[in-house]
Amino acid sequence: MLYAILCYAHEETVFAWSKEEEDAVMAKLIEVQTPYAQAGKLGPVGRLMPTTAATTVRKGREEPLVLDGPFAETKEVLLGFYTLEAETLEEAVAFSKKLSAVNPGSSSYEIRPFYVFHPGEMKHSETKT
Repeated sequence: MLYAILCYAHEETVFAWSKEEEDAVMAKLIEVQTPYAQAGKLGPVGRLMPTTAATTVRKGREEPLVLDGPFAETKEVLLGFYTLEAETLEEAVAFSKKLSAVNPGSSSYEIRPFYVFHPGEMKHSETKT
């Protein structure tokens, strides 16, 4: 099963890190990620740019509206994501716990199974293809 592991954080903290702090956190995260990547279980990983760089398309009455920012009413925002192929939810939880232990900027990791939809096809898969 594929799992999306969504990292939530206070972006004002994370984006205020010095280069040295950023490098130290990233080195620890890479240590956690490497065994999963080498086993072929870790898919794309991404960190989102700050919410100030976001654009939102909202359904309007007649046409979609394009707005600056996500306008989230929350202190924590989606900072980034991991994609992990795991045999069980427990394996995804264990990976998330390891990430959390070395990432001082994250407040929580949300784990959700997901399907991959292939462009132009109605079918989906539960594992990487």
